[in-house]
This record gives sequence, structure tokens and C-alpha cells, in this order.
Amino acid sequence: MKRKTSQFLIPVEKKEQIDSSYSIYPSFSIESGAINEGYTTLAMELAKSDTLVLDGYVGVDWNEVITSLNAAFQKMGLSTSIQNIDGFLKSEGELKSMVDPFLGGDDPIFGFRTNLELSDYFDKTRMSNVLDDKVDIKIVYGTGASEMDLDGKLVYFDLPKNELQYRMRANAITNLGFGSPKDHKQMYKHFYFVDWPILNKEKKKLLPNISIIVDQQRPGHPVWMSGKKLRDGLKRMSQSHFRVRPWFEPGVWGGQWMKDRFKELNPDVPNYAWSFEMIVPENGLLFESDGALLEVSFDMLMFQESENVLGKAAHRFGDEFPIRFDFLDTFQGGNLSVQCHPKPEYIKKEFGENFTQDETYYILDAGEDAEVYLGFQEGIDPNGFKRALEHSYTSKEELDVEKYVQKLPAHKHDLFLIPHGTIHCSGINNMVLEISATPYIFTFKMYDWQRMDLEGNPRPMNIDKAFENLNFDRQGPKVSDTLVAKPKTEVSGDDWEKIHLPTHKDHFYDIYRYEFDSKVAIGTNGQCHVLMLVEGESIELEVEGCEAQTFHFAETFAVPASAENYSLVNKGKTKAKVIVSFVKDEAC
Repeated sequence: MKRKTSQFLIPVEKKEQIDSSYSIYPSFSIESGAINEGYTTLAMELAKSDTLVLDGYVGVDWNEVITSLNAAFQKMGLSTSIQNIDGFLKSEGELKSMVDPFLGGDDPIFGFRTNLELSDYFDKTRMSNVLDDKVDIKIVYGTGASEMDLDGKLVYFDLPKNELQYRMRANAITNLGFGSPKDHKQMYKHFYFVDWPILNKEKKKLLPNISIIVDQQRPGHPVWMSGKKLRDGLKRMSQSHFRVRPWFEPGVWGGQWMKDRFKELNPDVPNYAWSFEMIVPENGLLFESDGALLEVSFDMLMFQESENVLGKAAHRFGDEFPIRFDFLDTFQGGNLSVQCHPKPEYIKKEFGENFTQDETYYILDAGEDAEVYLGFQEGIDPNGFKRALEHSYTSKEELDVEKYVQKLPAHKHDLFLIPHGTIHCSGINNMVLEISATPYIFTFKMYDWQRMDLEGNPRPMNIDKAFENLNFDRQGPKVSDTLVAKPKTEVSGDDWEKIHLPTHKDHFYDIYRYEFDSKVAIGTNGQCHVLMLVEGESIELEVEGCEAQTFHFAETFAVPASAENYSLVNKGKTKAKVIVSFVKDEAC
């Protein structure tokens, strides 16, 4: 088994949507004939070169790649000499000593972002080119093949992060340089803090020189296109719009809202807790040509086009896309864990992140009894609260959460502000659009309603880390006064309004809502805008010089800063309401 998940494998060709609703395979159109399919066509293209460097991401099935290509070359009557770059890796013992300082020991979640380079993984004293010059095609392959410094055609094999994790869960892959899989939580931590930072730096370095990009997520059936068409497509995307491919996960508290409404999802799951709507480290971008789909990682867009995408914020965030959109679905589900997020200085010192996980909850939909836990009760005793949490954890007794934490009613279109250090969680029957800073795993759980995870194991708590970051000043009336946005109409026209939903002073991003019957014009003011239709049927995005694009209810998309101006046209029969979030100007 190569993948373990309830989610469908992405089709090679995009199917026509059943109805005009949320699409789980959003794509960016490029020229006809740009995307090709299969190892046979790939081998025919590669046979035009006598030296091949096959490099790519961790998790790629290199055995499938080299076996399939070599078989195709033999059918063509071509001889090959093949070298696996893994033969020059340092020993596992050496690699373990090298990466262990970044893995946080036995902690199931947290490590420290590495400063290692891919070159550190190889023993350069043993590295030599032993390829036979008398063959038709010389091939070096594997993650890090470019370290051989061979003058040849560079072919890069990419793998989306969701499929990487599905392969991880099937024990079909390992961490970079290691021969066997670890416990899945430890393996993911190793990916996040070590493998991904190292290979992202390498991908950025290689991107300008990639001759062919290959999407290797479909076993036995790669899709590929030229590196030039990839770079041209990224350029066009950075000047018009993009929507990433979302992906979905069940969870112990997950609900039924997405399952009921997003018709392309697999319905044979107990629930959907999360949708990763736009999270740079995890999502991919789909290119489409004649219906064929090819996926690359979102960060490729940032590596090549960060200034076009981010505008004024590029010098501040570099290659990191700063804003995250995701869904938290608790409809007919359960409460999230009681949690908080780290202070800016803490996340830098302890985990090596550049900025912290400041969040907001925008309520996309809510049941009549929906509530959000937010801030402390007046007069909270921090020591007493910690003792109660620790007693609950060890005794497995339920905690009277409301004795310590406030519970506020949640209504559709409310915005709750959750800057770092704020105790919070969503209650049941909320469909939360989480508009946040990009970091997303740095959640310090204090109480989880005595639940097991989906595998029947206790969920890890982080009580000590939470108490190093909790802000106990956020209590009593101050919570409603400062942590619930107070909407204010800033400007309006005949059939439209621009409504400000002010965020907290600690948030580096702002949020507005445009409500309109027909059409509204918006300027980017030098910032990338992240948008979602939060009420209505569909809207059309108009950017000068680009083909108009339609987006449906609950779909996230972005307009890069370089677009400068755009218009939204209401294509539905009722008023459209669109959320827009962007980085605040630094003077704000």
C-alpha cells in the first residue's frame, strides 16, 4: 500500500463539476499541449539528452521513477548507466547525530527549524562520477542528485505535502537519508523542522534551472511539463490571481458542514475537521492544460515571484506567504481543545520561526447554540487554574472549563480576535474560517475534554508551554471589549459597502468585508489580498489583461499586489459578501 487515506487520488484530467459549487481541484489554465502524461512520453523527451540529473523532493518513489524510465529507454534501444545519489549519503548514525538537535527529543510535536543544508547530508570525499561514458544516456537520480554537480538536463520530481503524508501513514516513505519509517508523529516533526526547510532551500536554488517538472503523486502515472512553461505560468499567476488546492482531514472534534456541502469530497468518512484552504507550507498549485492537471508546491510561486505576490510586504516576509486561511468544522461535532499560541519572542527562541501564530475566528456559519471560548473569567487565579489542569490530566476527571474561561455566543459573520497568549477554542456547531498568520502547528493544548485521538491514543497536552505564554490580563469585560471585532462601515456606494472588521494591535494583518449587489472595485494598495465569498452564490474576478475567473461560496483565492486593481462582480441572485485580508502597512 503506497498511501493511507480516505481522500481520493487526484485525477489526471479535471472532471466537469457536478454543479456550480466549491471545487476541490481549482486550477490555473496554461497553453494547450503544455502538460504531458506517462513515463513513456517523459522518456521520449529525456532521450534527447545524453546526461540526466533526476532530482526531487523527499517522499518521491524513486524506485518507480528509475525502473519505469529505464524500461522505456531499453524499449527504445538505448543503453544507460545509472547512479543513485543515495550511495554518497553519510551513514545513518552520522545523519542522526546531525539532525537530532533540531528534533526536540521525545516531544511529539515540536522541534527547531534547522539551519542545515542538503550538502551536509553527503560525504563529498566519496562522491565521484562512475557513470559509463560509452552508453547512450547517463543518469544520476534521487533526492539531492544535483549535489553530484553533473552537467546534464535537470528534471525535478515534486510531491504535494498531502500525498507525502498519506505515503508516510502507509509507512511507504522515510525521512531524508533514513532507511526505515519512524512513529508518524515523530516522522512528521522530522519533515517539518528538518527535511522540508532543507529541501525548500534546494528547490528554490534549482527552480531557475529546471528543464522538466514532474508531478509524481499518481502511482505509475506521472504528469510533466517544461521548466520554462512552469516559470512562465508562475509569472502569470503572480500578476493575476491564484487559488491553491485545498485538502481535508478528519479529527476527533470534526463536523458535518463541509461533508454535507462540498460534493467532490469522499462522503465515506466520519467527519471533516479541517480544510487547509491556503497554508503555504502544505498546499499546492494546480496548472491545467487541455483538462490535464499538474501540481507543484505553493512555495515555488513564492520562491520565484515573492515581490509580485506580496508587494510592500515582500521585504518583511521574503519567501514566506504571511496569511493563512483554513476551516474548522464543529457542526454536529465537538469542542476544539482549550489552547493558546506562543509569543513572538518565544516562537523564535524555541522553534526557530520568524513570526508567531496570531489568529482570528471568522464565523462563516453557526448553529443557534454556537459559542466560542475566549479569554479568562474576571479574577482568574493562574496557579489555581494550572493545578486544575494538571489534576484533570492525571486523574482523567473532567474540568469545569467555564469556571476559568469565558464562553461567548457566536453568530454568523462574527470575528473573534485571538492574538498570541489568548486562551480560546471553538465550541460545537461553528463553521470557523480561521484567518491567521501562516504558522499553524504551534498550538499549546491545555485541556481536551478527556478525548482520545482517532487511533485511540491520548492527545498530547502542552500545559507548561502554555503557561509560559498565556496572557492573564485578557479577562473579564476586557475580553468582549478588545477581542471581538466591532464592524464599521468605512465607505459605501449605491449598492455596496466596505466594512472594516478591525483586528487586534498585535495582528499584522487586517480584515474587511465588502457587501454588494452588483459590482465593486478594489485596489490592492501594494498588498496581496486573500479573499473568500462568505455569503452569496458566486462572484467573478476581473483583473485587467486577464481572463475573468469565477469563484463560488467558501472558496479562498488571492489577488497579488502586482495586480494593483480588480473588480468583483456578483453572479448570484442575493447580496454577495466577500472577506478580504491583507498585511497592514508597517506604520499602522
